[in-house]
Amino acid sequence: MMAVEAQLALRGILARAVDARVAPGVAVEVGTVDGPSVTEAVGRLSYAIDAPAVTDDTIYDLASLTKVIATTTVSMRLAAAGALPLDTVVVRRIAEFTGEGRDQVTVADLLGHSAGLPVHRPYFRRVAGRRAYRARIAAEPLAYPPNTRHEYTDLGFMLLGLLLEDAAGQSLSGQFDAWRHEAIPGAALCYGVPAEYRPRTAPTEAETWRGRVLVGDVHDANAAALGGVAGHAGLFGTAAAVGAFARWYLELWLGRRDASAGVPSRLAAQFARRGTVPGSSRALGWDTMLPTSSCGTRLSPSAIGHTGFTGTSLWIDPTRRLYIVLLCNRVHPHSSAADGIRDLRIAVHDAIAEGWPA
Repeated sequence: MMAVEAQLALRGILARAVDARVAPGVAVEVGTVDGPSVTEAVGRLSYAIDAPAVTDDTIYDLASLTKVIATTTVSMRLAAAGALPLDTVVVRRIAEFTGEGRDQVTVADLLGHSAGLPVHRPYFRRVAGRRAYRARIAAEPLAYPPNTRHEYTDLGFMLLGLLLEDAAGQSLSGQFDAWRHEAIPGAALCYGVPAEYRPRTAPTEAETWRGRVLVGDVHDANAAALGGVAGHAGLFGTAAAVGAFARWYLELWLGRRDASAGVPSRLAAQFARRGTVPGSSRALGWDTMLPTSSCGTRLSPSAIGHTGFTGTSLWIDPTRRLYIVLLCNRVHPHSSAADGIRDLRIAVHDAIAEGWPA
């Protein structure tokens, strides 16, 4: 359990961040493999004086947490089933993905952000739909020779999402929903937000491309051009639901179960292991703990995690059997410099780790 003094310190950190307008509100859940231990909800859904208060039931755009919660999880399921092994060469599935060293790029390279693809391209300004995105990414000039370094990339996970759909003959959202119903039934995690849940959904940006404040529609424009379901973004959820996912992963990683929802324990451990690409902190899908990480300096070296552009993060520490979920909408009403959210993430994780039994 977290010390009372540390929990009070955490509450103060969150309140000061809201006062400083890092985000209108913040939700945090801290827990172990056995269940949640600390929940905090501070602020409101927006800066409007009559906006609803944030609660543990507030739904957030999870942004790039989609990469680990949805795409990486579905990748584990298909790898375990033999439908898309990690050593699958991408060009064997996407014939146009060739040249510039692409011929040896594998599914594992896409998961590890080492396939040579650049960070981002605003494809949404010119194209929409899966076929067009597949062609654009396949033809994109590489930023570096594959596996010589890593460069965090949305494009690689967009392509991976399309590969997962091709391998399973089912939409990414359908595959994710099948996993969720089996692994964490009832958890509020899904692509998009049904109309009845939008009143408790935190708004993101007042966006010029779509001409409105986004509420329940994915913030990432490339994901929107893919219909809201993509390998890199599109997932929405509550802090409690992200916590349920973290417990599911921890149970497998720690060997409490041999398998769950089509994922064997050995794969959970393999996906959490840092790769061998020079200078990379990346595991398969996940990032790993470094002194410069968004999770501060006090989690164990074996911790894994991920962040999302909208203001979300999840870190899991197997040594402490601990997970930390932090959700906010720091992009509301407009995206700004990331210094405030980075400082908040570090302060939150350091305060929790300092107040947690070693």
